[in-house]
Order: sequence, then structure tokens, then C-alpha cells
Amino acid sequence: MGTIAWLVVGFIAGALAQRVTGAEKRGCIGTIAVGVIGGLIGGALFNALGERGATEFGLWSVLVAFIGAVVLLLVLQAVTGRGRRRPATRRR
Repeated sequence: MGTIAWLVVGFIAGALAQRVTGAEKRGCIGTIAVGVIGGLIGGALFNALGERGATEFGLWSVLVAFIGAVVLLLVLQAVTGRGRRRPATRRR
């Protein structure tokens, strides 16, 4: 995959992963970074399972990058303690 394809796949996967995990918004560059790093993580996970990773521009690559980005964001939320929080309710 070329550089532009990685950026497009990274942006799509990062944006979807942020929506699913409820992570804080990171801006355009941060979203692309989450997606591209997620693509590397997803590719490693899929290769470990015997499947092909993100090899060419397409829906499969977006899926692989999305899964890796979700894993990345969940780990970041666990480490930093910034997960999706429920509003505090008062008990009477």
C-alpha cells in the first residue's frame, strides 16, 4: 500500500475506533496516527492468527486497522485511566 492509502485507511479506522471506544477526540493527525498504528497492531495480530494483514487498499485493510486501533485505544484508556465515564449520580 502507498503512503496516501495508509493515510486514508488510518483516518477511517481511527475515526471508527474512536467512535466505538468513546475515546477523546484527537484531531485529524491524531486520528490518522491511531489508525496507522492500529493497522500495524492489527496486522501483527492477524498474522499471528494465520490470516493476512493489511496488504492492499480495501475493506479488509480498514477492518484490520480498525481492530488494531480499537485494541490500541482500549490499552491507552486502561493505562491512562481515561475511559468512558458515567456521570456521577447523587443518591438521596
